[in-house]
Amino acid sequence: MKMMAEMFSIAPGNKDHHPALRCAVGVFIPLLTLVLLGRLDLAIFASFGAFTGIYGRGEPHGTRFALQLRAGLLMLLIILLASLAARAGGVLGLDESGTTWLLVLATTLVAGGCSVAISWFRLRPAGSLFHIFAFAAIASIPNQPPLAEGMLVAVLVTAFCLLIGFSSRVLPSHRTPWAWPRPLRRTHDERRAAWLEGAGYLVAAGLAGTLATWAGQWLGFGHNYWAMVAAVVPLVGHTTRHRVRRGVQRIIGTVLGLLVMAGILLLGLEPWQTVLVMALCQFGAEMFIIRQYLVAQVFITPLALISTLLVVPASPAILLRDRIIETVIGAAVGIAVVLAPTLWRRLRRA
Repeated sequence: MKMMAEMFSIAPGNKDHHPALRCAVGVFIPLLTLVLLGRLDLAIFASFGAFTGIYGRGEPHGTRFALQLRAGLLMLLIILLASLAARAGGVLGLDESGTTWLLVLATTLVAGGCSVAISWFRLRPAGSLFHIFAFAAIASIPNQPPLAEGMLVAVLVTAFCLLIGFSSRVLPSHRTPWAWPRPLRRTHDERRAAWLEGAGYLVAAGLAGTLATWAGQWLGFGHNYWAMVAAVVPLVGHTTRHRVRRGVQRIIGTVLGLLVMAGILLLGLEPWQTVLVMALCQFGAEMFIIRQYLVAQVFITPLALISTLLVVPASPAILLRDRIIETVIGAAVGIAVVLAPTLWRRLRRA
């Protein structure tokens, strides 16, 4: 009962509208520019470049800039690797099935490697969820735009988000100290914890991707990387109960988010209106991501699906179906990975 109460409770606000507004502007302006230029094929590069803005949300300006710079450079590396991986199947002469399994393997390595990097740089939000999503989504695009154009958009949007991060310094009342953070000194236990956490992400993402790919080939659905993203959601948290709760919230929030997405699709929005909806969803997600993950997921689900539809048009019904199936598979795997050490210790004691 306590876990159920915690699942639906919401923490008090703490000026969450400030980072939410920064993130919304960081998404809206670049995407609206691409709409005006008629280059929605580059929208996904802008969307993931804008992830730079979610880091360092409550830090002073100097520290925020340093954290966002590290996060932005890491995301640019992932975007570059994803663009190259998208072309690897053709270079290696792989068929569709072989390419799918290659991307599952590559995304699994990204999950583990980026988790270690995020822990190493002490970035928040923790974990490699955004990097898994960015890598797999870009690598799965069938018709890749020119590599130079995609990377140029990602770099420009990253720089724009860095600018937004300290833009409030123009107001004296909002200025915070501009001091570069001290060099990181990691203890042996911190280094060990980072590698263990990376191993957990590797196992969860790899297992979820494998199960989702097998099930998709058998039952005829796709987007296996959504399962890999959902699988790492429960890995963030300080207690087992908190982690399991996040996994359950992911499923419930996805179902509610799909209802919101269905309503958005019925409106038949123009591209610029779609971009506005994405900005509003980004704002809502950042408003609640720390206070109540279930509510945040209601905004994140349509945001992720709209991002996919902008670049790769598909049947909305198929997208909605794939989203819930992959989320259930991934969240179940993530919860199992979280519970496995506890169950193993109990078996050893028995």
